[in-house]
Amino acid sequence: MEAGRIIKVSGPLVIADNMAGARMYDLVRVSKARLMGEIIELHGEQASIQVYEETGGLGPGEPVYNTGTPLSVELGPGLIEGIFDGVQRPLNIIHKQVGDYITRGVEVFSLDRERKWLFEPRVKVGEQVQTGDILGTVQESTLVEHRIMLPPTIASGKILEIRSGEFTITEVICRVEVGQEVVELTMMHRWPIRQGRPYRQKLGPHIPMITGQRIIDTLFPIAKGGTACIPGPFGSGKTVTQHQLAKWADAEIVVYIGCGERGNEMTDVLMEFPELEDPKTGEPLMKRTVLIANTSNMPVAAREASIYTGITIAEYFRDMGYSVALMADSTSRWAEALREMSGRLEEMPGEEGYPAYLGTRLADFYERAGRTVCLGSDSREAALTVVGAVSPPGGDLSEPVSQATLRVAKVFWGLDASLAYRRHFPAINWLLSYSLYMEDVTPYFEQLLGERWSERRREAMRILQEEAELEEIVRLVGIDALSPRERLILEIAKSIREDFLHQNAMHEIDTYTPVEKQLLMLDLILSYYQEALKLVEKDDIGLDLERLFSLPVREQIARAKYVPEEQLAGLEALYGKIKEQVASLSGEGEEEDA
Repeated sequence: MEAGRIIKVSGPLVIADNMAGARMYDLVRVSKARLMGEIIELHGEQASIQVYEETGGLGPGEPVYNTGTPLSVELGPGLIEGIFDGVQRPLNIIHKQVGDYITRGVEVFSLDRERKWLFEPRVKVGEQVQTGDILGTVQESTLVEHRIMLPPTIASGKILEIRSGEFTITEVICRVEVGQEVVELTMMHRWPIRQGRPYRQKLGPHIPMITGQRIIDTLFPIAKGGTACIPGPFGSGKTVTQHQLAKWADAEIVVYIGCGERGNEMTDVLMEFPELEDPKTGEPLMKRTVLIANTSNMPVAAREASIYTGITIAEYFRDMGYSVALMADSTSRWAEALREMSGRLEEMPGEEGYPAYLGTRLADFYERAGRTVCLGSDSREAALTVVGAVSPPGGDLSEPVSQATLRVAKVFWGLDASLAYRRHFPAINWLLSYSLYMEDVTPYFEQLLGERWSERRREAMRILQEEAELEEIVRLVGIDALSPRERLILEIAKSIREDFLHQNAMHEIDTYTPVEKQLLMLDLILSYYQEALKLVEKDDIGLDLERLFSLPVREQIARAKYVPEEQLAGLEALYGKIKEQVASLSGEGEEEDA
């Protein structure tokens, strides 16, 4: 095919003519340096191309080569523990070749072509297979069994040959008869990043993704296959919250996308994840993690592609039957890249300069999440859960990216700078946040923990909401104007906030709380509340509220968060102590009246 020709360069946007036969989202190579780009607009034979590399030095007249294929990712063994940029170039390989910074035009394979993997077949010669069937497995890491599937491009076929042993990802491992043709398969195939991978059926979000974070699991749970957003201003803990979810959520595979974040934040991720211990196995967390690192100083167009690269890799592991958690940090930086490219294309701007299709693109991304029945004759179930961080300027949640995200994400964990400044972590505001999965996952929790879970959760939320109303009165007229019952509400709300919702990510026990312990902790706080309320409602004139609030059992309730899981039986004894110590005050009040 004849090469096109550059006629205009505007930052990462290159306009080329003589591009007859080109299609939207075709991958192109720009100039003799062969810079990677993607067609994003077509006018006759003129194509607008977003270039994923630095365009300094490019000029009119230089050639543009169309590959005729869409921007795709390589899917196969070698993804786990990989660290890639926004267009799936392996950063560790590039570092060895060219140093700390990616040089223009560098071309490397996404997956290692030389490493051999031990392939163990699961099918036999003569067997009929269909899309999604597992042909064999590769032990990719100590934690992940990589399942080589019949790719979605082949509907069905008959196995003519299946090999066993060590192979590279480009060597033929299987021959399949498809109609009158014989198709040779390797352990790797390619998939366009902007096209969602197919599945058989989408299932309801009825199973919660347990995270071990008390405010999330108890008050605002997320379902497996669900979507959540974490908006918050600078320094409110978005990244730390996502790190906690990556480490503790009951997902088998983690895909972490650093989209346009500061370089030092991504450095923290790259340094920490290999050292973090997977709590379930004791192995490094990287053994089940894929990292996409696209820092703010990398070309802006690659930032736009990074979330699609990440979610395509996540869908691939979902198709194997795994529960996958994808963390995107942050979609605001992705939207800024979208805005910049839209401005250079001279499109009509929408609100605050963002393109009119911002909401559509966000919905396309989040809708690729879900709990599904995968393709394949075994009908395996899997889930892809997406958690996106949003960085609204100045913490303004009315800005377009936050609002467009809230329309499609069903869980909202609103981070509050004032809570973060008071060292309350996670700094999720319990009055602003919500979960639309609550009704869906309640039957699961009630079956696991009993109906008491729903009762305790509702009561805790009621007390926290009542506290917010009483604080207005306290600010106006002082705490002395409150009745004993209202002062008790404030005290219990403080206990829920400090002893239950506050969680120390750095403490070896408090960093993760099983749901059984979460219910026990909340139940202890509310059992004390109910016993104290009985005493307060007797309206004893002689009741000393300060003594009621400083009973020795209160300290033991507060320290329940630091009790190891194997010692939880000891906490059951606190129920008796609560009744005993509160009753002792009741006796004193009656003696004084006499």
